[in-house]
Amino acid sequence: MTGPAARFGLGSARDTSASGDGEPWPRIVGAARSLADALPDLLVEAKQVAMTTNAGWHGRRRAGSGENFWQFRPFLAGEPVKRIDWRRSARDDHLYVREREWEAAHTVWLWADLSPSMAFRSDLAPTLKRDRALVLLLALADLLAETGERVGLPGLRRPVSDRHAAERIAAALAHVRDPVSLPDPHEIRRFSDVVLIGDLLDPLEETLAWMRTVAATGARAHIVMLLDPVEETFPFTGRTEFRDPETGFRLTSGKAQEWKAAYAERLDAHRTALSDMARTAGWTFLVHHTDRPASEPMLVLHSRLSGLLMADGRGDGA
Repeated sequence: MTGPAARFGLGSARDTSASGDGEPWPRIVGAARSLADALPDLLVEAKQVAMTTNAGWHGRRRAGSGENFWQFRPFLAGEPVKRIDWRRSARDDHLYVREREWEAAHTVWLWADLSPSMAFRSDLAPTLKRDRALVLLLALADLLAETGERVGLPGLRRPVSDRHAAERIAAALAHVRDPVSLPDPHEIRRFSDVVLIGDLLDPLEETLAWMRTVAATGARAHIVMLLDPVEETFPFTGRTEFRDPETGFRLTSGKAQEWKAAYAERLDAHRTALSDMARTAGWTFLVHHTDRPASEPMLVLHSRLSGLLMADGRGDGA
């Protein structure tokens, strides 16, 4: 069996880890577009679509540079006289300043694990883990670009506001020769958001170390643990060979069913450690299985991002 989980004692049962390249890039981009087109209806149903304003700019309800009127406030001594709104001031004996909402594009770093372990699909799922991760990443890039946010790939593409972000990101990923599970955190700065999508089955301490590094920057992260259903249920019996797609290491069990309880316990402990770390850092964490619709994690991710960006109106240091 080949599967990612072999990296810490997990894996899938037979060689179904995609002999080819999976879905071609144009089809993946198309799937992401289709998902993005369906999301507005999902967001309306979840009462989240109102968080996004017209033309992609977020009214932060803070004073600052922008085009939208927020409120009048009394003129303060020492301020430039040119800031006085004389029409409003003429109504009574006080001077007033017209304040505008602070408008700023936010930086969101996106990352999908495209390492060999992600090129896996069991008979219980309709898609490779890699392809589902790509659809989620590209659909999210498309939605964020529509709302004017800066979207980037750590170490691969600097964050820019671009209506064609999904296509640009797909092109950048198409040229990655040595994909890694976790992105380089050095470009991540305070006040930005990071979305990480992958099976997260690498050695636990490696992933926790990455999370600590990102948390120390002050950035906020949203973690999606993406698993094939066979990695959750471990339905194997009899003689089964497990192979690590990252290293080629093979392990054979004469009675695979006897490993199920220990496997489930270890997976649960692994997932709990990641979830606890995310909660400690104030991040979000969710688990998605590839036999479920891609719209489910997309709805959660987009609503959380939209709600948080609109709620705090934070600037960006990236």
